[in-house]
Amino acid sequence: EWEVQNRIPSGTILKALMEGGENGPWMRFMRAEITAEGFLREFGRLCSEMSKTSVPVDSFFSLLTSERVAKQFPVMTEAITQIRAKGLQTAVLSNNFYLPNQKSFLPLDRKQFDVVVESCVEGICKPDPRIYKLCLERLGLQPSESIFLDDLGPNVKAAASLGIHTIKVNDPETAVKELEALLGFTLRLGVPNTQPVRKTMEIPKDSLKKYLKDLLGIQTTGPLELLQFDHGQSNPTYYIRLANRDLVLRKKPPGTLLPSAHAIEREFRIMKALANAGVPVPNVLDLCEDSRNFIATSPRSMSHCSQPSYSTYHMPRTHPDHTNPAKQPMISTLGQQEHHVAEIAYHVLIIFPTGAYIPRQVRTWVKQYRASETSTIPAMERLIEWLPLHLPHQQRTTLVHGDFRLDNLVFHPEKPEVLAVLDWELSTLGDPLIDVAYSCLAHYLPSSFPVLRGFNDCDLTQLGIPAAEEYFRMYCLQMGLPPTENWNFYMAFSFFRLAAILQGVYWRSLTGQASSAHAEQTGKLTEFVSNLAWDFAVKEGFRVFKEMPFKNPLTRSCHTWARSQSQWYPIGTRSYSSVPEASPAHASRGGLVISPESLSPPVRELYHRLKRFMEQHVYPAEPELQSHQASAARWSPSPLIEDLKEKAKAEGLWNLFLPLEADPEKKYGAGLTNVEYAHLCELMGTSLYAPEICNCSAPDTGNMELLMRYGTEAQKARWLMPLLEGKARSCFAMTEPQVASSDATNIEASIREEDSFYVINGHKWWITGILDPRCQLCVFMGKTDPHAPRHRQQSVLLVPMDTPGIKIIRPLTVYGLEDAPGGHGEVRFEHVHVPKENMVLGPGRGFEIAQGRLGPGRIHHCMRLIGFSERALALMKARVKSRVAFGKPLVEQGTVLADIAQSRVEIEQARLLVLRAAHVMDLAGNKAAALDIAMIKMVAPSMASRVIDRAIQAFGAAGLSSDYPLAQFFTWARALRFADGPDEVHRATVAKLELKHRI
Repeated sequence: EWEVQNRIPSGTILKALMEGGENGPWMRFMRAEITAEGFLREFGRLCSEMSKTSVPVDSFFSLLTSERVAKQFPVMTEAITQIRAKGLQTAVLSNNFYLPNQKSFLPLDRKQFDVVVESCVEGICKPDPRIYKLCLERLGLQPSESIFLDDLGPNVKAAASLGIHTIKVNDPETAVKELEALLGFTLRLGVPNTQPVRKTMEIPKDSLKKYLKDLLGIQTTGPLELLQFDHGQSNPTYYIRLANRDLVLRKKPPGTLLPSAHAIEREFRIMKALANAGVPVPNVLDLCEDSRNFIATSPRSMSHCSQPSYSTYHMPRTHPDHTNPAKQPMISTLGQQEHHVAEIAYHVLIIFPTGAYIPRQVRTWVKQYRASETSTIPAMERLIEWLPLHLPHQQRTTLVHGDFRLDNLVFHPEKPEVLAVLDWELSTLGDPLIDVAYSCLAHYLPSSFPVLRGFNDCDLTQLGIPAAEEYFRMYCLQMGLPPTENWNFYMAFSFFRLAAILQGVYWRSLTGQASSAHAEQTGKLTEFVSNLAWDFAVKEGFRVFKEMPFKNPLTRSCHTWARSQSQWYPIGTRSYSSVPEASPAHASRGGLVISPESLSPPVRELYHRLKRFMEQHVYPAEPELQSHQASAARWSPSPLIEDLKEKAKAEGLWNLFLPLEADPEKKYGAGLTNVEYAHLCELMGTSLYAPEICNCSAPDTGNMELLMRYGTEAQKARWLMPLLEGKARSCFAMTEPQVASSDATNIEASIREEDSFYVINGHKWWITGILDPRCQLCVFMGKTDPHAPRHRQQSVLLVPMDTPGIKIIRPLTVYGLEDAPGGHGEVRFEHVHVPKENMVLGPGRGFEIAQGRLGPGRIHHCMRLIGFSERALALMKARVKSRVAFGKPLVEQGTVLADIAQSRVEIEQARLLVLRAAHVMDLAGNKAAALDIAMIKMVAPSMASRVIDRAIQAFGAAGLSSDYPLAQFFTWARALRFADGPDEVHRATVAKLELKHRI
């Protein structure tokens, strides 16, 4: 499966594992003779040589050690339990290896075995006879007293040669049957989805038996059979058989419980009332509230329903033209429980809380999450802030189940009918759309999800399952309701609640109170589910954004400049706003933050810290830095730049560009949203040197984001970390002189496979930064398959700059400016050999990577252009106030005043458009913001060119000189109308999107 997904020839992995026999990398790895890193290096080389293509072995190794693959077969787990219950010993004899963290990889519960023998610990592998003898010695057994099961023939043959009874495992079920024949007793439990009662969940059988005999009015001397269902995540649930009666018992877990959780007393009363109202529920018999009867907590028992409940991956298959039989009855049952709400409420009104349902639910689950929180999960923090601010304005009130999903339903075996709805612990009066949304969770979860099996990676048409949207439409049709607009809110809340539940289960597992044997796994699932919740919150935010009025007042200050010590130095600040400042709290409500003073307190403090740094260190250094760029030493980095970088690091003004959504743990950067960074990026844009000083300059920013999003761990270690630390610089090689490179599919540079390398040949130019002596990495885009579909021909390689065959032809100038020391190079790549592991993401993924690389980086130039324009206008205002022409100050000339007014208006228009694009990117993602991004790339460079040109005109000939930054500002503003994509491409994009969506 993995080979197919990664377009690797079938059989490559197995062949590479077998290569070299006992002395091959796989066997040496399992004997701990080489490390994981050494194995992956050798294994990758073997796979690449065999398949004649780059094989991402890191990905295979991750899959090999993942929970999806490395998990026990339930039938084997049951067999081990039964074997040990008979007093027999068990051992695991494993060919395994050490992980990079130096822990041996054995994804089994070691407590199931009396003896554990690991090849990486012993330095011996199966089928070496010594490892079998070692295992028998530790068991204290003779070969004839043992049975060995294995799925590999050589291992089984070696065991048999020692006199051990053997079973070759081709299928676990069949193997267990063979084992049962050898042992002479059954190894499988009679009731599906049950297991022996976990030690921490045991119930005294004598007390339980006495209680049940009194309850049922029976006299029996027969045994009581007690098993535990394996799927309970909240309250432990048991199967009981006594005197030919099948029962189910539920109880609270032992120990300290979270407030208001595990309310089985409430569940009992609700189900009693539901049965009277005609809703399909199991027949509940009794609530034992006297803990002295048999346990310290309060259980309830109900009749055992013997018909099936579906886990999502066991849903019956249907013809694609028919709806799956499980889905329509689910909707009918929802309608049935809603229609009976008056009767149910009459019976159990006393146990339903009053007040607004959804706000109460949000508060409840936030409280539950906080009570079980073990670490900070960024998505949960965002949701806790977001949910109360986006509550539905209108809600229907009816009976809500609270956990309405497929595996809480019991179906008729022959017809589409729900016989019973289980688990009413969370039921209350509230908004029924919560149940509809919760029953759709599986549509967005993978089939490998351990708690609630999903089908987002399955063919819904083949399964006959309607899409979530169709399911919702079916519900609205059944209930006679119009579709709701804020469906995404309900999905966001449902996943948030599931995440909170999983966190509670994980918390209980740490204290040994969890009812599920797999509870410890849920710690990793909480973050996964919370990210799904946030995805829906983003979609809902984007919907709200389209209807949102822009209410934030405009407040901003800018620098004015004069030539005191030099023309580069700021002498003061001015405010040009006539409206009061916005409340900082407004920013937290999801509105568009257009003023730095409306940023959240931490980001506002960061903004002012950057502003002080610019005033104290960057602006005063500009004359010296400009002089260095014009000197003979210009192709070497300025020592002053390096000194200022260290100061920026010390001030926490480093790697500010990395977006929060790509770096939620703030592992690499400041964790800013695009809107927050827009304000800081504009401030850095007032200086030509500030972006590099803060390690926020192109092309490094795009390359760092590329590596962070798509790079392997090895690629990140080699390239990303030095770039993040400012110890290296990089370039991006795409544009070519012989083709119109505005269409990236035109590029002709070739990437050809040859043994364990890729060989590059091509002619590139306008490669920014390639002349810098600190440039260690070239991110190269070329064609690996000219015959593939148009957008699958390109690939991206990481090329070390010291690789032979890279020939710099010349530095290019922009309006005569060299832009030293990085410059813009014209380069030939002639037979450049690059190791295959330097391929990013895989062959044919280049266009996808190039688009992703230009995620938030798409608008960084536009943000900086606003800074260019603000400084140009500030310089212009200072200049016209100090100069006199034709008998009066320039500031009194009508044309000058008109130019100042026009510049201010154009800057404000462009800034709002830039911030709107950043806001949409934050709310809905880069793809949804395509129109806004294209518009600002149309607008910002042209606007900056006009504003800067007016400033140059006000300066006269001085504006053309290097005494002021205006000439360089103008040069880069004009250049960005090509470098950031030609105007014509952006206009075409805007027009196509306008025609597509707005007619």
